[in-house]
Amino acid sequence: MGASSLALTCLLRQESLLAAPRQPQLQPETFDLTPKPPQKTPRATAMISLWMQGGPSHLDLFDPKPELQKRDGEKFPGEIKYDNAAQASAKLLGCPWKFSKHGQCGMELSELVPHLGEVADDVCLIRSTHTDVNNHGQSIRALNTGRILGGQPSLGSWVTFGLGTESQDLPAFVALADPGNLPVLGVENWSNGYLPSLYQGTVVRPTEPRILNLTPPAHLRGDAQTSYLRYLEHLNQRHSETHAGELDLQARIASYQLAARMQTAAHEALDLSGETEETRRLYGLDQPETADYGARCLIARRLIERGVRFVQVFTGNQTWDHHGSIRTGLPRACRMVDRPSAALVKDLKRRGLLETTLVHWGGEMGRLPVIQNDVGPDKVGRDHNTYGFSMWLAGGGLRGGLVHGATDDFGHKAVLDPVSHHDYHATLLHLFGLTPEKLIYRQGPQERALLNGEEGRVVQEILA
Repeated sequence: MGASSLALTCLLRQESLLAAPRQPQLQPETFDLTPKPPQKTPRATAMISLWMQGGPSHLDLFDPKPELQKRDGEKFPGEIKYDNAAQASAKLLGCPWKFSKHGQCGMELSELVPHLGEVADDVCLIRSTHTDVNNHGQSIRALNTGRILGGQPSLGSWVTFGLGTESQDLPAFVALADPGNLPVLGVENWSNGYLPSLYQGTVVRPTEPRILNLTPPAHLRGDAQTSYLRYLEHLNQRHSETHAGELDLQARIASYQLAARMQTAAHEALDLSGETEETRRLYGLDQPETADYGARCLIARRLIERGVRFVQVFTGNQTWDHHGSIRTGLPRACRMVDRPSAALVKDLKRRGLLETTLVHWGGEMGRLPVIQNDVGPDKVGRDHNTYGFSMWLAGGGLRGGLVHGATDDFGHKAVLDPVSHHDYHATLLHLFGLTPEKLIYRQGPQERALLNGEEGRVVQEILA
């Protein structure tokens, strides 16, 4: 409080270098899902994440390794961190399937994903993803929330918090669950975390009725329900006025209002009967292996074209976690998703939606280059690998026909142009026109963000 401090403050203010004092918040902040302008011109306006829970083997699908093939059966010449030490082995496992080049770009892909090869020129394949945490839950959180600890908002919640949604008759963020079971971490995958509960993902069930209690009973339909809902909204509004700032209450009221509007909009959006036979075949709805996943990919497209901001399509719990019997388990998983995933890219492109819709395909990890469960060729598998693995993206301002980054000669660690989960998030926000420093949620004096101060590089090399 000396004279020199006062003089310095005066000079800084004169030069406009003193940070403006933060204004006290006199009114409780309110939140909604109305469309919000991004901070800069966006390339993407919506996203569909095809989430392959369990860890698809990049070595057998996307990342051919001649040296690994050459030294199949030999001892790995380095150190490996195993997740399951009891079944671990240092014996190298070459890929049992053939790779070939696809598209004008010549992208090398496994014979297990032939339909992906048909859209290779529209796909950006990242071979150098890493999270460096060695189990499912932590790596799912890293890629889906930016943190390995629980309680954080998911990516879909952050995007809808920043941008709202174009549709006020459908949820902003939709999770399409697998019919078998929930993924690892369950509902945490679409949690709003510490954001207002308005931004939580809405689950659409994998079987009919896809949304429970959407259709009112016969005796409530029409004027009876309209009158009832109008009276309920009046009571809710009066209650809200006496409990200003109660965000959970506001979200609950908003969910009631959305549910009423969804009675018409959701039925139409989730009804696939109007799709052409050609489209249904494209997604594999005519084949038992692909019918379920194909239907959910088709629903994702229908939601996006009706203004939904973020859709995540999940495979079941540990669908891709091939610690053993990889020679039968991996082809089965690929047959379920390969055709519908490629169909989604094709369908979005022909409808003019791919330019503004980001499509993501990937899981929380890849697999190690060595044998796990070495008790016979039919039983072998691969353990977890979060130090270098692959995922692919398409649309939304990304370069198609591009392979970015590389792992080492054995596919163990990302060594060329590595892409961390923070880099992935920074790039997505950039494509959505969102600035990480401005996408902030304030809780009293505390400020929170998706990157939370972590260094996240926008991967310029993959941008169109």
